[in-house]
Amino acid sequence: MFRAPQITFYSEQLPVLRDFYLGLGFAQRFQHPPEGDPIHVELVLEGFNLGIADVASARKDHGLTPDLTGRAAELVLWCEDTDGEFARLTAAGCASLSAPHDWLGSLRIAWIADPDGNPIQLVQSR
Repeated sequence: MFRAPQITFYSEQLPVLRDFYLGLGFAQRFQHPPEGDPIHVELVLEGFNLGIADVASARKDHGLTPDLTGRAAELVLWCEDTDGEFARLTAAGCASLSAPHDWLGSLRIAWIADPDGNPIQLVQSR
């Protein structure tokens, strides 16, 4: 059986991306190496696991070739105030991908991009 699912973003600026997600309320639960500049971190928010892996390390240590062009996935964050969070995050420098708007008659949604350009959907149930 599988357990503890996690999504991992590859990044060329791991500390910047980690600090961004820590600012959204994630908590760091793992770092390698334990001291110094990390090549891999794992963050958690309400049971959701998010990894961030250094691109150069993935290439060197594992023979992977992460392609950072195109984004075929998004991170969804539920919140109490889509408009307020969108305003706060775009004022802090996040790129706006889609301004807050109503959808399906019961949701308020918007999209921003994290520092690496990964899309984040902010969604509020009305």
